[in-house]
Amino acid sequence: DVQLQASGGGLVQPGGSLRLSCAASGFRFDDYAIGWFRQAPGKEREGVSCISSSGGSIYYVDDVKGRFTISRDNAKNTVYLQMNSLKPEDTAVYYCATVFIATLVWGPPANAYWGQGTLVTVSS
Repeated sequence: DVQLQASGGGLVQPGGSLRLSCAASGFRFDDYAIGWFRQAPGKEREGVSCISSSGGSIYYVDDVKGRFTISRDNAKNTVYLQMNSLKPEDTAVYYCATVFIATLVWGPPANAYWGQGTLVTVSS
């Protein structure tokens, strides 16, 4: 079975850090670009960051640039999202998914694999 398992969420104070993991199984992980998305209560899902299959291309949404770092370990079939300097507005359920990356645009295709989500709450 194809699985993407997101983990690492939790409650953290503003300014704190968390590292999310997205562990994949059931498909050729190193053939796929992977993206992180988030959905805050009452808001639409938004793309946060993505990394190409080789790790050579990386993109971030503007409001996480300089604070979040995406990486991948193809030997472990895992993508990471290191989140530093967290703000209350980063509070959301974070999901990982397979994505396509094209010039100036990236996102999940119709047949994307999705993880189940992990909740990040930034609050004092």
